[in-house]
Amino acid sequence: MRNMNSSASGVEFGLDTFGDIPENASGGLASHPQTIRQVLDEAILADELGVDVFAVGEHHRPDYSISSPETVLAGIATRTSRIRLSSGVTVLSSDDPVRVFQRFATVDALSNGRAEVILGRGTFTESFPLFGYDMADYDTLFEEKLDLFSQLLTEKPVTWSGTMRPALHEADVYPKTATGHLSTWVGVGGSPQSVIRTARYGFPLMLAIIGGDPARFAPYTELYRQASEQFGTVAHPIGMHSPGFVADTDEEAREVFYPHYKVMRDRIGALRGWPALQRAEFDHEIELGSLYVGSPTTVARRMASAISTLGVGRFDLIYSAGATLMSARMKAVELYGSTVIPMVRDLLSRGKVAV
Repeated sequence: MRNMNSSASGVEFGLDTFGDIPENASGGLASHPQTIRQVLDEAILADELGVDVFAVGEHHRPDYSISSPETVLAGIATRTSRIRLSSGVTVLSSDDPVRVFQRFATVDALSNGRAEVILGRGTFTESFPLFGYDMADYDTLFEEKLDLFSQLLTEKPVTWSGTMRPALHEADVYPKTATGHLSTWVGVGGSPQSVIRTARYGFPLMLAIIGGDPARFAPYTELYRQASEQFGTVAHPIGMHSPGFVADTDEEAREVFYPHYKVMRDRIGALRGWPALQRAEFDHEIELGSLYVGSPTTVARRMASAISTLGVGRFDLIYSAGATLMSARMKAVELYGSTVIPMVRDLLSRGKVAV
């Protein structure tokens, strides 16, 4: 397939997945190995269609197949030619910054410079007990490891000390990247302190907007820009990622997506004390909130509105949620790359955006 998109609008577009276990053609759930291979096929299609970025998240739960984003990205790297390959996110708090850098530098080599890492705390906390970390150290773990990772990115010998891992003295870390630069973002869910910290280190900011009116995040984009100016760091283009699903019609998209999204949402809600999702709430999120579900035209208009409202330079769609049928997921990727992205670019370039 030919590359369907260009970067003329100045906005980049990505796809995110956590490797949710989908329903297969026989009506059962796919296995973890089948799901990982499905994600590979979706990434290959996204690459062919000209999507800018493909991101995979890290989870350690039975309902998701990807616990090692960089391993999956390494496989995708050998089957694609142009798409950037990202984590979304790497849970730095429960990992070792040196190993994270080494693994992503390896993906960068395999992909000829297309690797990217988004660092974050993660949606869930299963990785903390799994790898022997105490949740009481939640804040300190991320702060110290982010500080170390920022130094590793210089690709020079590092001397560093903290309380959560052994100190380093003139430690040189390999492999090096070909360009001396590993693209690194920080994913933030809406904490002002996290936004300020991201600006202090000079990292690009990726906003995780999974509910409510996107406009409520406008103060965070302004805070990031103001903090970057005060710290004297670079105010990079800001990104956002939100869930959604694309089908031929609005009705089809809602009916296919809702049952599986509700199961996933209620499962998370049970852990966090949320009430069960009702259909009216789901429909409201599509119409006025942060669910980008519908036909290509509907999704494109909603995306263009959010991009204009927040002034972001990148939009990543979390296209998989729960046990959505494998074939429906592939169709969603196809419509996003071939139709939605060109529509959004056109709307933005012509200023035809209802905010």
